[in-house]
Amino acid sequence: MSRGRAQTTTLAEGQYGGTVRRTVLPGGLRVVTESMPTQRSVSFGIWVGIGSRDESTALAGSSHFLEHLLFKGTRRRSALDISAELEAVGGESNAFTGKEYTCYYARVLDDDLPLAIDVVCDMLTSSLITPEDVETERGVILEEIAMHDDDPGDVVHDVFSEAVFGAHPLGRPVIGTPQTITEMSRKQIHSFYKRRYTPDTMVIAAAGNLDHQHVVRLVRKAFEPLLDGDAAVREPRGSKPAALESVPLRVVDKDTEQAHIVLGTVGIHRNDERRFALGVLNQALGGGMSSRLFQEVRERRGLAYSVYSYASQYADTGVFGVYAGCARGRVKDVLGIVSDELTEVAAKGLTDDEVRRAKGMLKGSTVLGLEDTGSRMSRIGKSELVYGDFLSVDGLLGRIDAVTPEQVRSIASEILDRPMSLGVIGPVGDQDFADVGVRR
Repeated sequence: MSRGRAQTTTLAEGQYGGTVRRTVLPGGLRVVTESMPTQRSVSFGIWVGIGSRDESTALAGSSHFLEHLLFKGTRRRSALDISAELEAVGGESNAFTGKEYTCYYARVLDDDLPLAIDVVCDMLTSSLITPEDVETERGVILEEIAMHDDDPGDVVHDVFSEAVFGAHPLGRPVIGTPQTITEMSRKQIHSFYKRRYTPDTMVIAAAGNLDHQHVVRLVRKAFEPLLDGDAAVREPRGSKPAALESVPLRVVDKDTEQAHIVLGTVGIHRNDERRFALGVLNQALGGGMSSRLFQEVRERRGLAYSVYSYASQYADTGVFGVYAGCARGRVKDVLGIVSDELTEVAAKGLTDDEVRRAKGMLKGSTVLGLEDTGSRMSRIGKSELVYGDFLSVDGLLGRIDAVTPEQVRSIASEILDRPMSLGVIGPVGDQDFADVGVRR
């Protein structure tokens, strides 16, 4: 038995629901919960601070491969047992892999939380990863890659990431490639699992009708053999700027009905205090039906059905992009309008009215997106894992409220004036963009 004492702190009380508490167990395993007494469900998740950027080139896709394999069986449960036990009580379970973390989660009725904790923790600590399961899931993942490749609206974001991030691991698809998945061995995946999936890399998060200390006791029991009192909490990734070699254009010629384009550039890292101003800028540019890009490209000119902007932040860098899907003959018109809008906003900023409206949209979507236990669990888990801190909902809304038009103009002039990269997939070639001005 691990003899180390747990350390518990209260992070927030009464913030749009219940109390948020954090306990650090021996071995650096963190447990964060949010009590939501009016709910009859609980969402439970294990966030592992390992993602596709932590893989070598030869092991590209191993985090996602491992995500599949942890559902295949443990010493105590078969793959059928894992799914059947939760489904027998009306629960659901799943997982997803990102560039910097992987999450395994379940949602159940509050009375069934002990079962969810036992099942998910068993998967994370005791998976067998047999050679037979590796071969089975290898085939499944290759089919998943093929399915992904059939959706150019998804693939174009991978093409764009390759253009912006170059050879950096952030530029690789999370899912891997047919070559890396085909060549990856069971020994390599198992070694990755044992080296990377340690308590100090994990955050346990739960939200719903729960008791924090009860959750801590159940988690401690499930992880007890792995809790080493000498290990400490792993600090969030550092924000030292990543070395990137962006290229201005990357085109994949494919026989599709539409051409799919993403135009954008390097953004800011997640700890940059200007991220709130960038969020407001992104909302005003392409975050809704009243945004500039939606109005100009779709409403006024009817050139595309889907057009939007997005901003993503990572530990040491980020990305800002604008997506549009349109007919091949309209690509230059769409690119021209998008480029003109970005240039104008970089030079002049947004109007005060646009900033006011964008802040309101951002605040509303933030609160409305936190009305279920799953979103609450995700928020507290990610906050602890990537920031090592917790910002209350009131605090978050206050940071958005504090954004000024001048701050938005400042971040716009910096981000939107950077050299741009263009990713394209569709019935086009490099020659189609010979006279398209992408700023170097």
